[in-house]
Amino acid sequence: MNENLSENPPGANGYRCGFVAIVGRPNVGKSTLMNHLIGQKISITSKKAQTTRHKVTGIYTDDTAQFVFVDTPGFQTEHRNALNDRLNQNVTEAMGGVDAVVFVVEAMRFTEADRRVMRLLPKHIPVLLVVNKIDLSKAKSAPELAAFIEKVRAEFDFSGVETVSAKHGLGIAQLLHALKPFLPEGIPLYPEDMVTDKSSRFLATEIVREKLFRYLGEELPYAMNVEIEQFKEENGICHIYIAVLVDKENQKPIVIGKGGEKLKKISTEARLDMEKLFDCKVFLKVWVKVKSGWADDVRFLNELGL
Repeated sequence: MNENLSENPPGANGYRCGFVAIVGRPNVGKSTLMNHLIGQKISITSKKAQTTRHKVTGIYTDDTAQFVFVDTPGFQTEHRNALNDRLNQNVTEAMGGVDAVVFVVEAMRFTEADRRVMRLLPKHIPVLLVVNKIDLSKAKSAPELAAFIEKVRAEFDFSGVETVSAKHGLGIAQLLHALKPFLPEGIPLYPEDMVTDKSSRFLATEIVREKLFRYLGEELPYAMNVEIEQFKEENGICHIYIAVLVDKENQKPIVIGKGGEKLKKISTEARLDMEKLFDCKVFLKVWVKVKSGWADDVRFLNELGL
């Protein structure tokens, strides 16, 4: 965070502020990219596709501009149900009302799933093509990477191209520099030390979901979500009670693990992350409960804010 915002008063000398949507197919590194853009982890990341289920807003402020990034779910074409219909709706809605769109693809890999997202890209808003994972050995050949970029550019009228490695933080400063001209002139919308507009309750559930994805891997039940049962602060301690929702009774042991070891590890790792993010002691209780058919229950999805 740059502390020199006061040297360039908001609204003076061409200060800029605007919204940028980050879109792409599942598992191209959108959440990792946003975390590096704002300089702090607020969006969950995992090697397993489809970890992001909410539009997560991250904010980066320096002495010349404020960028408000909207991280979206990867557009889902498999597993058609009410949940994924809602996720896909979130993607298309996120691209409305923004000042620029970042379309993320994986270096040397452009699939039909990428094309399906590309067909949703707005024609009236600047779209920047961002080629991620350039650290991978397959992307090290400059001529091959250049040929790949030209192939993708031929399919859409992009406003520019940037190459990054979100995992290693490469190309982040240049990407911010490229995005800034697309933001309109205006005063900051958020305080300079604010990095997200999401509540602590929301961030707590995201942290638990990340640990579930990370530690369960391929065993993770597809129809699974997390909800806050109780969140309160007393005497400087956050008391957080979280339920992990699964669709079937036989999925509970997968999450809990032998002797409760998996759930204990997930809870411990989540608590440590929460204490770092919230800057206070956290008492965290996590358990698993069955709620059959929740992924197709539109009313329940509304309750979860999806």
